[in-house]
Amino acid sequence: MKRSDTSVVVASLILFIVFAIGSSSFLSSYNLFNVFRTTSLFLFVALGQAIVLVIGGMNLSLGAIGGLSVVTAGYTMHTLGLPGPVAVLFALIIGAAAGYLNGIVIVRLKLNAFVVTLATSFIFTGLVFGISKGFPYTNIPKAFTFIGREGLLGLPYLFWLMIFTLIVLWYVFKYTVIGRQILATGGNLVAARYSGIKTDKIILMGHVLSGIFAAIAGVLWISRMGSATPATGSDWMIISFAVAVIGGTALNGGAISAIGLFASSLMIALINNGLIMLGANVYYEQTFLGAIIMLAVIAESLRIKYSSRRKK
Repeated sequence: MKRSDTSVVVASLILFIVFAIGSSSFLSSYNLFNVFRTTSLFLFVALGQAIVLVIGGMNLSLGAIGGLSVVTAGYTMHTLGLPGPVAVLFALIIGAAAGYLNGIVIVRLKLNAFVVTLATSFIFTGLVFGISKGFPYTNIPKAFTFIGREGLLGLPYLFWLMIFTLIVLWYVFKYTVIGRQILATGGNLVAARYSGIKTDKIILMGHVLSGIFAAIAGVLWISRMGSATPATGSDWMIISFAVAVIGGTALNGGAISAIGLFASSLMIALINNGLIMLGANVYYEQTFLGAIIMLAVIAESLRIKYSSRRKK
Protein backbone atom coordinates (compact mmCIF):
# COMPACT_ATOMS: atom_id res chain seq x y z
CA MET A 1 0.00 0.00 0.00
CA LYS A 2 3.00 2.31 0.28
CA ARG A 3 3.88 2.09 -3.43
CA SER A 4 1.56 3.07 -6.28
CA ASP A 5 3.21 0.67 -8.74
CA THR A 6 2.79 -2.54 -6.72
CA SER A 7 -0.77 -3.28 -7.84
CA VAL A 8 0.00 -2.96 -11.57
CA VAL A 9 2.99 -5.30 -11.26
CA VAL A 10 0.84 -7.92 -9.53
CA ALA A 11 -2.01 -7.42 -12.03
CA SER A 12 0.35 -7.85 -15.00
CA LEU A 13 1.69 -11.11 -13.57
CA ILE A 14 -1.85 -12.40 -12.98
CA LEU A 15 -2.90 -11.47 -16.54
CA PHE A 16 0.19 -13.20 -17.94
CA ILE A 17 -0.65 -16.40 -16.05
CA VAL A 18 -4.34 -16.27 -17.03
CA PHE A 19 -3.60 -15.86 -20.74
CA ALA A 20 -0.87 -18.52 -20.61
CA ILE A 21 -3.36 -21.00 -19.14
CA GLY A 22 -6.24 -19.90 -21.36
CA SER A 23 -4.42 -20.15 -24.69
CA SER A 24 -1.97 -22.84 -25.76
CA SER A 25 -0.27 -20.54 -28.28
CA PHE A 26 0.19 -17.60 -25.92
CA LEU A 27 3.64 -18.72 -24.76
CA SER A 28 4.95 -19.32 -28.29
CA SER A 29 8.15 -17.43 -29.10
CA TYR A 30 6.42 -15.61 -31.97
CA ASN A 31 3.57 -14.40 -29.78
CA LEU A 32 5.81 -13.31 -26.89
CA PHE A 33 8.03 -11.46 -29.36
CA ASN A 34 4.97 -9.49 -30.53
CA VAL A 35 3.78 -8.87 -26.96
CA PHE A 36 7.10 -7.37 -25.88
CA ARG A 37 7.37 -5.35 -29.09
CA THR A 38 3.91 -3.87 -28.51
CA THR A 39 4.83 -3.25 -24.86
CA SER A 40 7.87 -1.25 -25.96
CA LEU A 41 5.89 0.89 -28.41
CA PHE A 42 3.22 1.62 -25.78
CA LEU A 43 5.94 2.58 -23.31
CA PHE A 44 7.45 5.22 -25.60
CA VAL A 45 3.99 6.62 -26.32
CA ALA A 46 3.28 6.79 -22.57
CA LEU A 47 6.57 8.53 -21.77
CA GLY A 48 5.40 11.51 -23.81
CA GLN A 49 2.38 11.80 -21.53
CA ALA A 50 4.06 10.83 -18.26
CA ILE A 51 6.75 13.52 -18.55
CA VAL A 52 4.10 16.26 -18.58
CA LEU A 53 1.82 14.60 -16.05
CA VAL A 54 4.70 14.52 -13.57
CA ILE A 55 5.00 18.34 -13.77
CA GLY A 56 1.26 18.72 -13.22
CA GLY A 57 0.21 19.16 -16.85
CA MET A 58 -1.03 17.05 -19.72
CA ASN A 59 -0.59 16.79 -23.48
CA LEU A 60 -3.72 16.13 -25.53
CA SER A 61 -1.75 16.78 -28.72
CA LEU A 62 0.62 13.86 -28.13
CA GLY A 63 -0.89 11.68 -30.86
CA ALA A 64 -1.01 14.57 -33.31
CA ILE A 65 2.67 15.34 -32.68
CA GLY A 66 3.46 11.67 -33.24
CA GLY A 67 1.48 11.72 -36.49
CA LEU A 68 3.24 14.88 -37.64
CA SER A 69 6.63 13.32 -36.92
CA VAL A 70 5.62 10.18 -38.82
CA VAL A 71 4.54 12.22 -41.86
CA THR A 72 7.74 14.27 -41.65
CA ALA A 73 9.93 11.15 -41.63
CA GLY A 74 7.85 9.50 -44.35
CA TYR A 75 7.92 12.57 -46.61
CA THR A 76 11.68 12.91 -46.09
CA MET A 77 12.37 9.31 -47.11
CA HIS A 78 9.59 8.65 -49.64
CA THR A 79 9.37 11.98 -51.47
CA LEU A 80 12.77 13.59 -50.95
CA GLY A 81 14.69 10.31 -51.05
CA LEU A 82 16.87 11.22 -48.06
CA PRO A 83 18.45 8.50 -45.89
CA GLY A 84 16.81 7.17 -42.72
CA PRO A 85 19.07 8.94 -40.17
CA VAL A 86 18.25 12.31 -41.76
CA ALA A 87 14.53 11.47 -41.64
CA VAL A 88 14.81 10.58 -37.95
CA LEU A 89 16.60 13.87 -37.26
CA PHE A 90 13.87 15.87 -39.01
CA ALA A 91 11.16 13.95 -37.13
CA LEU A 92 12.82 14.66 -33.77
CA ILE A 93 13.21 18.35 -34.62
CA ILE A 94 9.53 18.59 -35.55
CA GLY A 95 8.52 16.79 -32.34
CA ALA A 96 10.69 19.09 -30.21
CA ALA A 97 9.36 22.18 -32.03
CA ALA A 98 5.75 21.11 -31.50
CA GLY A 99 6.43 20.47 -27.81
CA TYR A 100 8.17 23.84 -27.53
CA LEU A 101 5.12 25.56 -29.04
CA ASN A 102 2.88 23.93 -26.42
CA GLY A 103 5.25 24.80 -23.60
CA ILE A 104 5.97 28.41 -24.56
CA VAL A 105 2.26 29.24 -24.93
CA ILE A 106 1.47 27.64 -21.56
CA VAL A 107 4.37 29.37 -19.78
CA ARG A 108 4.22 32.82 -21.36
CA LEU A 109 0.44 33.23 -21.48
CA LYS A 110 -0.22 31.27 -18.26
CA LEU A 111 -2.86 29.17 -19.99
CA ASN A 112 -4.15 25.77 -18.95
CA ALA A 113 -2.31 22.85 -20.57
CA PHE A 114 -5.62 21.16 -21.37
CA VAL A 115 -6.85 24.10 -23.48
CA VAL A 116 -3.52 24.75 -25.22
CA THR A 117 -2.77 21.15 -26.17
CA LEU A 118 -6.38 20.57 -27.26
CA ALA A 119 -6.06 23.50 -29.65
CA THR A 120 -2.67 22.48 -30.99
CA SER A 121 -3.87 18.90 -31.49
CA PHE A 122 -6.22 20.23 -34.19
CA ILE A 123 -3.43 22.36 -35.69
CA PHE A 124 -0.99 19.45 -35.88
CA THR A 125 -3.64 17.03 -37.18
CA GLY A 126 -4.53 19.50 -39.91
CA LEU A 127 -0.86 19.68 -40.91
CA VAL A 128 -0.61 15.88 -40.95
CA PHE A 129 -3.43 15.44 -43.46
CA GLY A 130 -2.63 18.64 -45.31
CA ILE A 131 0.91 17.48 -46.06
CA SER A 132 0.13 13.82 -46.74
CA LYS A 133 -3.31 14.31 -48.35
CA GLY A 134 -4.28 11.25 -46.32
CA PHE A 135 -2.00 8.87 -48.24
CA PRO A 136 0.67 6.74 -46.53
CA TYR A 137 4.35 6.91 -47.43
CA THR A 138 5.34 3.36 -48.37
CA ASN A 139 8.78 3.82 -49.93
CA ILE A 140 10.61 3.21 -46.66
CA PRO A 141 14.14 1.71 -46.86
CA LYS A 142 14.24 -1.88 -45.63
CA ALA A 143 17.17 -1.03 -43.36
CA PHE A 144 14.88 1.42 -41.53
CA THR A 145 12.66 -1.43 -40.33
CA PHE A 146 15.54 -3.32 -38.74
CA ILE A 147 15.06 -2.09 -35.17
CA GLY A 148 11.27 -2.50 -35.33
CA ARG A 149 11.19 -6.03 -36.71
CA GLU A 150 14.39 -7.76 -35.63
CA GLY A 151 15.61 -8.84 -32.21
CA LEU A 152 18.39 -10.09 -29.97
CA LEU A 153 18.32 -13.18 -27.73
CA GLY A 154 14.73 -13.87 -28.72
CA LEU A 155 13.51 -10.42 -27.71
CA PRO A 156 12.90 -7.45 -30.04
CA TYR A 157 15.44 -4.64 -30.26
CA LEU A 158 12.61 -2.35 -29.21
CA PHE A 159 12.48 -4.20 -25.89
CA TRP A 160 16.18 -3.62 -25.18
CA LEU A 161 15.81 0.03 -26.18
CA MET A 162 12.88 0.31 -23.76
CA ILE A 163 14.87 -1.24 -20.90
CA PHE A 164 17.77 1.15 -21.51
CA THR A 165 15.38 4.13 -21.57
CA LEU A 166 13.70 3.06 -18.31
CA ILE A 167 17.08 2.69 -16.58
CA VAL A 168 18.01 6.22 -17.66
CA LEU A 169 14.59 7.50 -16.52
CA TRP A 170 14.99 5.82 -13.10
CA TYR A 171 18.48 7.24 -12.65
CA VAL A 172 17.47 10.78 -13.65
CA PHE A 173 14.54 10.99 -11.25
CA LYS A 174 16.33 9.29 -8.37
CA TYR A 175 19.84 10.72 -8.49
CA THR A 176 19.97 13.95 -10.52
CA VAL A 177 19.16 17.53 -9.59
CA ILE A 178 17.02 18.10 -12.67
CA GLY A 179 14.97 15.00 -11.84
CA ARG A 180 14.27 16.24 -8.32
CA GLN A 181 13.38 19.68 -9.68
CA ILE A 182 10.85 18.14 -12.05
CA LEU A 183 9.26 16.16 -9.21
CA ALA A 184 9.24 19.23 -6.96
CA THR A 185 7.59 21.35 -9.66
CA GLY A 186 4.85 18.80 -10.13
CA GLY A 187 4.46 18.15 -6.40
CA ASN A 188 3.98 21.78 -5.37
CA LEU A 189 4.49 24.51 -7.95
CA VAL A 190 4.41 27.42 -5.50
CA ALA A 191 6.80 25.79 -3.03
CA ALA A 192 9.15 24.91 -5.89
CA ARG A 193 9.24 28.55 -7.00
CA TYR A 194 9.96 29.77 -3.48
CA SER A 195 12.80 27.26 -3.19
CA GLY A 196 14.51 28.82 -6.20
CA ILE A 197 13.53 26.35 -8.93
CA LYS A 198 12.88 27.99 -12.30
CA THR A 199 9.54 26.30 -12.74
CA ASP A 200 8.73 27.92 -16.09
CA LYS A 201 11.86 26.39 -17.60
CA ILE A 202 10.99 23.01 -16.09
CA ILE A 203 7.47 23.14 -17.57
CA LEU A 204 8.83 24.21 -20.96
CA MET A 205 11.43 21.44 -20.87
CA GLY A 206 8.75 18.89 -19.96
CA HIS A 207 6.68 19.77 -23.03
CA VAL A 208 9.73 19.71 -25.31
CA LEU A 209 10.61 16.24 -23.98
CA SER A 210 7.00 15.18 -24.49
CA GLY A 211 7.25 16.19 -28.15
CA ILE A 212 10.57 14.35 -28.53
CA PHE A 213 9.16 11.16 -27.00
CA ALA A 214 6.14 11.41 -29.30
CA ALA A 215 8.51 11.73 -32.27
CA ILE A 216 10.59 8.75 -31.09
CA ALA A 217 7.41 6.68 -30.74
CA GLY A 218 6.39 7.74 -34.26
CA VAL A 219 9.76 6.79 -35.76
CA LEU A 220 9.66 3.40 -34.00
CA TRP A 221 6.11 2.90 -35.26
CA ILE A 222 7.33 3.38 -38.85
CA SER A 223 10.15 0.93 -38.21
CA ARG A 224 7.61 -1.60 -36.94
CA MET A 225 5.02 -1.15 -39.71
CA GLY A 226 7.33 -0.45 -42.65
CA SER A 227 5.27 2.54 -43.77
CA ALA A 228 4.48 6.06 -42.56
CA THR A 229 0.70 6.30 -42.14
CA PRO A 230 -0.97 9.67 -41.41
CA ALA A 231 -3.45 7.96 -39.06
CA THR A 232 -0.60 7.03 -36.70
CA GLY A 233 -1.21 8.54 -33.28
CA SER A 234 -4.98 8.76 -33.56
CA ASP A 235 -5.41 6.26 -30.70
CA TRP A 236 -2.44 7.35 -28.62
CA MET A 237 -4.32 9.53 -26.16
CA ILE A 238 -6.07 6.67 -24.36
CA ILE A 239 -2.92 4.52 -24.53
CA SER A 240 -0.71 7.28 -23.12
CA PHE A 241 -3.06 8.12 -20.24
CA ALA A 242 -3.81 4.45 -19.50
CA VAL A 243 -0.16 3.41 -19.28
CA ALA A 244 0.95 6.52 -17.39
CA VAL A 245 -1.88 6.59 -14.83
CA ILE A 246 -2.01 2.84 -14.23
CA GLY A 247 1.79 2.86 -13.97
CA GLY A 248 1.80 5.17 -10.98
CA THR A 249 2.32 8.57 -12.59
CA ALA A 250 0.32 10.96 -10.42
CA LEU A 251 -2.36 12.94 -12.26
CA ASN A 252 -1.65 15.94 -10.05
CA GLY A 253 2.10 15.66 -10.60
CA GLY A 254 5.12 14.88 -8.46
CA ALA A 255 5.37 11.09 -8.88
CA ILE A 256 6.56 8.71 -11.59
CA SER A 257 7.68 5.08 -11.56
CA ALA A 258 9.87 3.38 -14.17
CA ILE A 259 8.86 -0.13 -13.09
CA GLY A 260 5.22 0.95 -12.98
CA LEU A 261 5.36 2.28 -16.54
CA PHE A 262 6.88 -0.98 -17.74
CA ALA A 263 4.29 -3.11 -15.92
CA SER A 264 1.36 -1.02 -17.16
CA SER A 265 2.68 -1.08 -20.75
CA LEU A 266 2.91 -4.86 -20.47
CA MET A 267 -0.60 -5.02 -19.02
CA ILE A 268 -2.14 -3.04 -21.91
CA ALA A 269 -0.19 -5.12 -24.45
CA LEU A 270 -1.36 -8.33 -22.74
CA ILE A 271 -4.98 -7.18 -22.87
CA ASN A 272 -4.56 -6.23 -26.52
CA ASN A 273 -2.99 -9.59 -27.35
CA GLY A 274 -4.92 -11.76 -24.93
CA LEU A 275 -8.35 -10.73 -26.20
CA ILE A 276 -7.35 -11.94 -29.65
CA MET A 277 -5.80 -15.17 -28.33
CA LEU A 278 -8.93 -15.97 -26.31
CA GLY A 279 -11.27 -15.13 -29.20
CA ALA A 280 -12.90 -12.24 -27.34
CA ASN A 281 -14.62 -9.37 -29.13
CA VAL A 282 -11.75 -6.90 -29.75
CA TYR A 283 -14.22 -4.13 -30.57
CA TYR A 284 -14.72 -3.78 -26.81
CA GLU A 285 -11.00 -3.22 -26.23
CA GLN A 286 -11.36 0.48 -25.40
CA THR A 287 -14.21 -0.36 -23.02
CA PHE A 288 -11.85 -2.65 -21.13
CA LEU A 289 -9.11 -0.02 -21.12
CA GLY A 290 -11.49 2.68 -19.88
CA ALA A 291 -12.71 0.41 -17.09
CA ILE A 292 -9.12 -0.40 -16.10
CA ILE A 293 -8.20 3.31 -15.96
CA MET A 294 -11.25 3.97 -13.77
CA LEU A 295 -10.32 1.10 -11.43
CA ALA A 296 -6.70 2.30 -11.32
CA VAL A 297 -7.73 5.83 -10.33
CA ILE A 298 -10.11 4.50 -7.64
CA ALA A 299 -7.46 2.11 -6.32
CA GLU A 300 -4.86 4.89 -6.19
CA SER A 301 -7.31 7.16 -4.33
CA LEU A 302 -8.02 4.43 -1.77
CA ARG A 303 -4.29 3.72 -1.40
CA ILE A 304 -3.54 7.40 -0.67
CA LYS A 305 -6.33 7.59 1.91
CA TYR A 306 -5.14 4.36 3.56
CA SER A 307 -1.52 5.56 3.65
CA SER A 308 -2.58 8.92 5.13
CA ARG A 309 -4.51 7.20 7.92
CA ARG A 310 -1.55 4.92 8.72
CA LYS A 311 0.75 7.95 9.00
CA LYS A 312 -1.67 9.67 11.37
